[in-house]
Amino acid sequence: MLPKLPPLRPAAIADRIDKTPNLVAMFLDRADEQPSLPFLTAKIAGEWRAIRWGEARDIVASLSAALIAAGIKRGDRVCIVSENRPEWCMADLAIMAAGAISVPAYTTNTEADHTHILTNSGARAVVVSGPKLAKNLLPAMLATDACRIVITMEPLADVQGLTIHEWGKLIAARSAMLDEDRAGVRARATMTREDLACLIYTSGTGGAPRGVRQHHGAIMRNISGAITVIEQDFPDPPAEAKGEIFLSFLPLSHAYEHTAGQYMPMGMGGQIVYAEGLEKLASNIEEAKPTFMVVVPRLFEVLRMRIAKQIEKQGGMAITLLNQALSIARKEAKGEALNLAEKLIDQALERTIRKSIRAKFGGRLRGMVAGGAPLNPEVGIFFTAIGIPILQGYGQTEAGPVISCNRPRARLKMHTVGPPLTGVEVKIAADGEILVRGELVMDGYWMNDAESHKALKDGWLYTGDIGHLDKDGHLVITDRKKDIIINDKGDNVAPQRVEGMMTLQDEIAQAMVQGDKRPYLVGVIVPETEWALGFARDKGLPADLHKLRDEPEFVRAMQAAVDRVNQRLSVIEKVRRVIIADEPFTTDNQQLTPSLKIRRHVLRQVYGDRLDRLYKD
Repeated sequence: MLPKLPPLRPAAIADRIDKTPNLVAMFLDRADEQPSLPFLTAKIAGEWRAIRWGEARDIVASLSAALIAAGIKRGDRVCIVSENRPEWCMADLAIMAAGAISVPAYTTNTEADHTHILTNSGARAVVVSGPKLAKNLLPAMLATDACRIVITMEPLADVQGLTIHEWGKLIAARSAMLDEDRAGVRARATMTREDLACLIYTSGTGGAPRGVRQHHGAIMRNISGAITVIEQDFPDPPAEAKGEIFLSFLPLSHAYEHTAGQYMPMGMGGQIVYAEGLEKLASNIEEAKPTFMVVVPRLFEVLRMRIAKQIEKQGGMAITLLNQALSIARKEAKGEALNLAEKLIDQALERTIRKSIRAKFGGRLRGMVAGGAPLNPEVGIFFTAIGIPILQGYGQTEAGPVISCNRPRARLKMHTVGPPLTGVEVKIAADGEILVRGELVMDGYWMNDAESHKALKDGWLYTGDIGHLDKDGHLVITDRKKDIIINDKGDNVAPQRVEGMMTLQDEIAQAMVQGDKRPYLVGVIVPETEWALGFARDKGLPADLHKLRDEPEFVRAMQAAVDRVNQRLSVIEKVRRVIIADEPFTTDNQQLTPSLKIRRHVLRQVYGDRLDRLYKD
């Protein structure tokens, strides 16, 4: 059984966070107030086990002291490479508590990705979960000049040139100094809201990951704004809920989960339960009985499909009730008032289909937060219809990352991303670009003044997205000024990097990849003419590029070139399937600009249907 928390305190939590100087102090305040309550819960050997607030505080105190003893100084960067688990959160806090700067890294990073991040950040140490993730990380460490300290959560073999410390042994070694470490961690929690908390790396349009300088105040402004929504729009937890429980599923290396899935529940004094993975998510939801979940749109689409199929199997009245619920939700989405008959049906739906579906989500779910990628409005309407509010948000790593969020009090409008959070200014530039100002905005990119000056002007963050504010003050995103691909899981992929690597192959002259709101990348490739004709001669195939496109042996050879590139790409960057272009991209056919950059919108018009079929076939 999962331990239960007492009801949420009626105090104005958001106001309290606004007066707190830094994230470590926020955590310590909560831990001192409720040391015996569960904080971080994970399944170990088939059983849910909770680390209580007081235990977590002591581990953070001991680990931060151990980091200092190992030579980590104030301002040093320490990288975290781990799956979601309680140690991730405690490592993040301990790094900051030591006065250092946390550098989260994706578990899908290649050796080259790690090398870039470690080198660019100048990291002195890493915290890694174990051998699996150390495989790509440790060679990257050896390729740097300064990163030589490893703290591993699970046993790891010695590596010449690196100093490896085991997490458990570090903590145990300081047990006799616990009182001293407790006092020390509180004494060191003097950072201000302007001080740098972490570097979160995100891909730029050029493909090289850039370190976003998130200060304590940026994250705290985000969680204060988000908690304001919860306090004002969900003021009273249902009677059966014993405090807020957040189910953590998205990668903590992503700014979205880092802020909304880790520090927001921390600020509320809630409990974080770590899901075991996608394949066990449904059962984890039933077991954890979360009150809130932070999710990407792709998961909503999967859940919608499953729920709809279950209702379809039931047939008869279940289908009728769902159709009625959808009809009412669509009417409310348009801002139209329900008539008396519809209000009575709505009340009946609460006692029938909605109650039944909510039970499958643990019976205590108050809301699901969607972010990281655009949400199809129909998906949002579906979940509203079945009684599970979706609060769709919008943001960027450069803004903490949450800028705006749909909320019931301001009416859920699924074609928008809601009004800006408290303390966030949004204005629209003359060309339609969305500009953002406030404490949530980053200090700039780490060691990258040129890109910082492009993104930050006169205190405003230039988001690179196009949109407008509607008459109700809701932000509507209409286009993406940048070329960054955001897949259906919310991961950012820089297409130029992938395309550039593909065109380095002898067989490929030009390439364009896409995958926005999709599960993986697909692409269009133009064969290198001389190579293709030589291949045709060697294989006795027609020396005609148009005919070669249909030759299975030629297609396999082109795919083999793509596969070679995939071996050097992270999971989210791999190009799963490709089609061969009808002709080269040129200025004459409008597929290249005068400066020879590919025109993505033109190529999508030409090849869009065929690319879409790559996801269906």
